[in-house]
Amino acid sequence: MTNSKPSTFETAPIVSTFTDIADVTTRLEATGYLADDATSTAAFLADRLGKPLLIEGPAGVGKTELARALSLATGAELVRLQCYEGIDEARALYEWNHAKQILAIQASDTRDWSETKADIFSEEFLLPRPLLTAISRTDPTVLLIDEVDKADVDIEGLLLEILSDFAVSIPEMGTVTATRRPIVILTSNATRELSEALKRRCLYLFIDFPDPVRERAILASRVPALSSALAAEIVRVIGVLRTLDIRKKPSVAETIDWGNTLLQLGADGSDQKLTSGKLDDGLIARTLGVVLKHRPDLKTALTELKLG
Repeated sequence: MTNSKPSTFETAPIVSTFTDIADVTTRLEATGYLADDATSTAAFLADRLGKPLLIEGPAGVGKTELARALSLATGAELVRLQCYEGIDEARALYEWNHAKQILAIQASDTRDWSETKADIFSEEFLLPRPLLTAISRTDPTVLLIDEVDKADVDIEGLLLEILSDFAVSIPEMGTVTATRRPIVILTSNATRELSEALKRRCLYLFIDFPDPVRERAILASRVPALSSALAAEIVRVIGVLRTLDIRKKPSVAETIDWGNTLLQLGADGSDQKLTSGKLDDGLIARTLGVVLKHRPDLKTALTELKLG
């Protein structure tokens, strides 16, 4: 971490990666992420304007995957801060290696305290966490702040401070400012309302479950061995499941998992698992655990789909 500076600093520069929206779409597609126009536009603006992008939507629609795809598409390092209830500044930003500091103090008991203090509050004893790591990097970086709605409100204040100037003030060392602004993606499942101040700081994108056409395209991309008929039937059943009153609706990732599962079980016309364009009811019932992970959801699906 070589960019420690006095408290007066300039805003981190923006280094754009994408040439236009079509470039975003093409490069994301090369990673296997099929973005719609709204997603490509939001990603382009986040890169070009240097503004954080807040993505909300149901669990499993590809919010986190978009950050991974942007990392691959831009050749950037992905730095992830996974939020959870109780996460604090030390876990998100930085903390000191206290055990190592104590050993250093004990080893230098004959030295003047001012010299010892200067040594133990230096980069050697600093433990950077995701936010400081992302700001300190000089190479291209995608900073993913995942499920920010799970963190306490206090963390939002920290994020506002960091994302306004892309700088971190370390009292004992000075201010660390970004030499290259990272692409910042925040995701939220909307389990609680985020502050208006944080939302104003960000661009906003809502990602919902894909329509059947796009989901079939995703399935064809990720499980190319599937026949078009089987892919269409998988997407149809998944669409029905998402309309049910269940705790956790199947994600796109689970659609892909189910496709791989049915492929391994030979669910195609050759062994009569797929007849008249529909999956065998028994096969659906036996494999629902791939896409539904709660017992009440399984019971609801079996009843509503009349599978037993």
